[in-house]
Amino acid sequence: MASTIAAQMYTLRDFTKTPRDIASTLALVKKIGYDAVQLSALGKIDPQELAAILTGEGLTCCATHVSLERLRDETTKVIDEHHLWGCKYTAVGGFFPKKPRATDWPDFANAYNAIAAKFHGSGVSLGYHNHSHELVRFEGKTALQILLDHFSPNVWMEIDTYWIQHGGADPAAWIAKVAGRIPCVHLKDMAITSDQTQQMAEVGEGNLNWPAILKACREAGVRWYIIEQDICQRDPFESLAISLNNAREMDLE
Repeated sequence: MASTIAAQMYTLRDFTKTPRDIASTLALVKKIGYDAVQLSALGKIDPQELAAILTGEGLTCCATHVSLERLRDETTKVIDEHHLWGCKYTAVGGFFPKKPRATDWPDFANAYNAIAAKFHGSGVSLGYHNHSHELVRFEGKTALQILLDHFSPNVWMEIDTYWIQHGGADPAAWIAKVAGRIPCVHLKDMAITSDQTQQMAEVGEGNLNWPAILKACREAGVRWYIIEQDICQRDPFESLAISLNNAREMDLE
């Protein structure tokens, strides 16, 4: 299947608190022009009902974010839900130790490998999504590199372009570093305000090097280009529409 653009539903988390909200919001996402979504931060909804909504709107569930606790303690249920939605990829949103030490990162990676092993052969792959705190260095090496060094090859990496840049690293370089194990990437831009503060921006409206990033994505084998904006400066639906239009102008489809 060709690479595809998707909307990360975390962007619209204020509009997905009830089943009715979820249905109307997914309908709007489809109307904007998205054909795929990453499910995240939804309110409580029966998995069967969610599957029916997705099918009714003609939306593909390309990936999800699931809590570490559910991945670990409800593995079979999580797998069954993903089969129901026709979804092959899930990931944890990150690892956030309160007072991180160098040993926390390999310890987490080893524990996460054990969870990933429970998904082996299920048709659902387990990944890891980064923020910028993983770019802190411990004994000369970033936490993200420590994780990558210790993760099983079965754990895929969901690189987030904004957070890599926010951490002072190069998104294109990190995408290239995880080539072959990055089926899904998070696209979000970074802008600078008049008072010289960083803020999230719609794809193409900030200052990230998109030609380099998208070239790295293509070479790394990215399948799903997932547009996300944690904080929007305008209506989040409008932000998703702007990002989609700009991404298409960059020859993404």
